[in-house]
Parts: sequence; C-alpha cells; structure tokens
Amino acid sequence: MAEPPLHYDVRGEGPVLLVIPGGAGHPMGLEPMTDVLAEHFTVVTYDPLGLAHGRLGPPVHDQRVEEWSEGAYRVLQRTLPDGDFAYVLGTSSGGIAALDLLARHPRRLRHVVAHEPPCVGVLPDGERQRAVFRRVYDTYRAAGLQAAGARLGAGLAGREAGELPPGRPLSRDEELGRPMAVFLAHVLVPFSSYTPDLTALTSRLTLAAGADSRGQLLHRTAEFVADRTGSDLVEFPGGHLGAVEHPVAFAERLMATLLPVARESR
Repeated sequence: MAEPPLHYDVRGEGPVLLVIPGGAGHPMGLEPMTDVLAEHFTVVTYDPLGLAHGRLGPPVHDQRVEEWSEGAYRVLQRTLPDGDFAYVLGTSSGGIAALDLLARHPRRLRHVVAHEPPCVGVLPDGERQRAVFRRVYDTYRAAGLQAAGARLGAGLAGREAGELPPGRPLSRDEELGRPMAVFLAHVLVPFSSYTPDLTALTSRLTLAAGADSRGQLLHRTAEFVADRTGSDLVEFPGGHLGAVEHPVAFAERLMATLLPVARESR
C-alpha cells in the first residue's frame, strides 16, 4: 500500500524545528510565530491532513495519533540532513503527536516541547475528563460549532457550560470546509482518548503550559506529565492558544527554552 502524501512547508535557515499544529493540524494563525522562529531555525510546519494545501473537501476519517507521528517522522526523513537532530514544537493535539513521535523515534530528536497536550487520560480522574471531550463531540453532532465550542471552553476551564447557543448539525460539505469542524468530528475524541507511554519519554522533553491556563485542565495535565517523566514545565505567554494570541512572545519563550539545549548539545 502506498504511503499517504505528506504536506508541509519549509522556511528559514538554521537547525530544523518541526512544528506540529493543534486542532486538525491546519497551521492557520501560526505564521506570525513562525516568522520569528524562521530567523533562527529552518522551520518545518507539518500539515497532517493537508488542510492548508488544498485538501479541504475530501472525506476525512477519524484520526489516529500514530498516523500523525509517523507522518511527522517521514517529514523529518525528508527535511533533516544526515547526522542532524530536530527540535519539535507540538501544540494541543499536535503536542500529543509530538509525545508519540518522541516515544517512537527519539534518535533523530534533540528536544521536544509539548504545549498543553490534551492527553487527559493520564490524570487520576482521567476517565471523567475524557468524558468531558466526548460530551463536546456529542454537542457538536447535535447542535453544531458554536455550542460545541462553548462546551469545550467550559470544560477546559473546569466549569459547567450553562446554556449553550442554539445551532444545528453541519452538513458533510459544511464540515469538510471548516478545520474546526474537522477537529471536533475526527480529532478531539481519538486524540484525547490516547494515553502516552510515559516510561518511553526521554529526558529530551519539556512540557509547556499557558500562564493564563493556570488552574485549568490542560495546565494540570502538562504539570502531571512533567512530574511523571521528570521533565521541565515551562509557562508560555497566553493560554491554550498562546501561539496565535501572542506569537512574538511565544516564539521568544520557545527560543529561550531551546537555546540552552542547543548549547548543552554542542
């Protein structure tokens, strides 16, 4: 069977930094951050479903973390010079793929930063938290994007959603034309149901959480994974969408996290 096509963009010069976006992998909104990073790194932005490369419209199946991480590894095989090692930034669902990539292919990686990966099954109350995301999915299927977004925001903040905005289910064509809908339909539940093998994660890992996310579900998840793996926990500007909301400050914090690693590896 032929391997699925790969979709990615390369810009800048310097050590390779692989960026795995969150959501359905569409890198929308990340360009201001990668503009800054491309001044110091060869930034390789992976687009697992090709949503930024003209693929909106064809059918999408429920996604698997392993598919994203194996695709990311294939991207590195194409873009990483022989003998070199890559840095990786994964945000949200992309952070889960980055953890799986580190567990499966640590030999080509210098360091991984996973920003608020929603692998909530690792938590002591993990099954209850997974159920939060399943309710978001059910709400999306019953009432559409706005209602599901409101329930998702409430769940991440650890509060009840209250009265949800009215809505309707999306048609197939409407769903396939909207990356957020693809995320809710085909990424949210399978990715949040994934439990990383914490024993397989090496010391080349930093967990990142938004300063504005303190006390919230995904900050707690990042803290837990950092503690169980003996990794550093670094707070980044903003909340769960800090890379989009504060792109320059986010990029600067990432570089401040990775540059000491670069010096130590010389």
